[in-house]
Amino acid sequence: MIELLRDVKEVGGRHIAIMSHLSHYRELSTKKVQDAIHRLKQEGGVIIRSQSPVMAGINDDARVWNKKWKEEVRLGIVPYYMFIARDTGAQAYFNVPLVRAQKLYSEAIRSTSGLCRTARGPSMSCTPGKVEVVGVQEVQGTEAFVLRFLQCRDDEWIGKVFFAKFDPKAIWYDDLEPLPGMSLPWEEAGLPRPCVDEPCQVEWMDEFLEPVYPLEVV
Repeated sequence: MIELLRDVKEVGGRHIAIMSHLSHYRELSTKKVQDAIHRLKQEGGVIIRSQSPVMAGINDDARVWNKKWKEEVRLGIVPYYMFIARDTGAQAYFNVPLVRAQKLYSEAIRSTSGLCRTARGPSMSCTPGKVEVVGVQEVQGTEAFVLRFLQCRDDEWIGKVFFAKFDPKAIWYDDLEPLPGMSLPWEEAGLPRPCVDEPCQVEWMDEFLEPVYPLEVV
């Protein structure tokens, strides 16, 4: 495997990045893991990035994330994302409210060096795109979530900030509601609306793809 990775980079001229899912600094503590990281980087010539969901009872502690990011940097891994666990069946066991996840991120990143601050989050990889929870502030007299798109199906929204009504129990983007007199991007810009069931997403994709890739009925 190491030889193949090296050939892809040196002979094929390709950049290789491995996305590792590391949820806790203890996963980095064994000699086998550290040796594997060293070989992948030094012999395979790859870049290793790290991301993980924030999960109740496992890593919902700012000290865990702080120590994890510092150890990753020490081993040559690039911290990448803290993200919110997707709305799957297991989410109920591990969910962390958006407001708490954002506080965890802020506390964890505060005492790190700039090398650790490549980590972004907390973010939700959801139907409209990748949404970052930036913080909470008062907007027009109402407490609100401050959010922005890191990635979006409509590239004009990438990097744009928007607001949603603050809800201490919100755990996913379909829990968000607009502020009075405002709308959320998926309502205003025609982005796919939040939905839990797969048929809803399939229906949207059919509408989106048909004008671009017309389907021929045989």
